[in-house]
Amino acid sequence: MVGSRQDGWKKVRAVQAMRNRHGFSLTELMIVVAIIGILAVIAIPNFLKYQARAKQSEAKANLVAIHTSEMAYFAEKNTYVDDFNAIGFAVTGSSQLYYYELGSSSFGTLPPGCTASTLDNVSDTGFTAAATANIDGDSTCDVWTIDQDKKLENVMNDVAE
Repeated sequence: MVGSRQDGWKKVRAVQAMRNRHGFSLTELMIVVAIIGILAVIAIPNFLKYQARAKQSEAKANLVAIHTSEMAYFAEKNTYVDDFNAIGFAVTGSSQLYYYELGSSSFGTLPPGCTASTLDNVSDTGFTAAATANIDGDSTCDVWTIDQDKKLENVMNDVAE
């Protein structure tokens, strides 16, 4: 009998404990939602800038690959060439953003709203390759160039601050 009385008191205390629990008020929940909203307003534009800058790394890496291929071709033939096939350049993967140009040769699809670069050229003594993309869909295109001296330059910045 003593055991059943203790069990009964335990049940009563458990019910009282459940009644004494307090949840969050609507005001407290709204304050939390407002704080999360403010943080999102601050964080999302910065995240989009970092994401766009990360996309620019495609152009940098591929232009350096073009430079390396051109230098290897020059070491063998003592001239530069405007043929991606001759230097063995190709972009793999389905996430290609940039359109590449090297003299009369081009690789990829020119993004909507962008025009072909006039900065690319190839001669016996030097070359300039160009990469063009529209990263964020606005009217500005992103254009990168590299030359025989490995001077990598962002001619038009689509991610300008």
